[in-house]
Amino acid sequence: MDQPEVNQWKVLIVGNNPIDLNRTFESLKKIRNHNVITEIAFDVASLFERLSHFRPNFILVDDNLGRHQLQATVKALLANKKTKNVPITVLKNSNYHEAMNTGVMNYVLKDAMTGDSLYTAFVNSIKFKKTQLYLQQAYRKRKGQLLRILQS
Repeated sequence: MDQPEVNQWKVLIVGNNPIDLNRTFESLKKIRNHNVITEIAFDVASLFERLSHFRPNFILVDDNLGRHQLQATVKALLANKKTKNVPITVLKNSNYHEAMNTGVMNYVLKDAMTGDSLYTAFVNSIKFKKTQLYLQQAYRKRKGQLLRILQS
């Protein structure tokens, strides 16, 4: 995973609701001590267009896309070599909707979205991703050791 520069974060926002996008931009502007550079994608097709020239450190996906579009977006992000290690945060309308569990690092409720809540989500995502990568490496190493022991 690319480490974000100390004072600069690149955020890709995937959503199709102008009101929610505006609220998200306003919250991102309130993150203190960080310059936040954003790009917007409205669907999977425009997502790949944005990724051709933009390498995000974080990805925010609005759940207003709909369940199937949200799943397709997360699946496409996880399959893309540029974004497979980029933390994905879903912006949710409520806690009552079904949550995805594959590939999503974090959830933020839109009603509670502030600069501080997004900052916390980004910092936690970095920690979660580092832990996930460490555990994957440790698993591969231990798996190889176990196979060598069993073969001898």
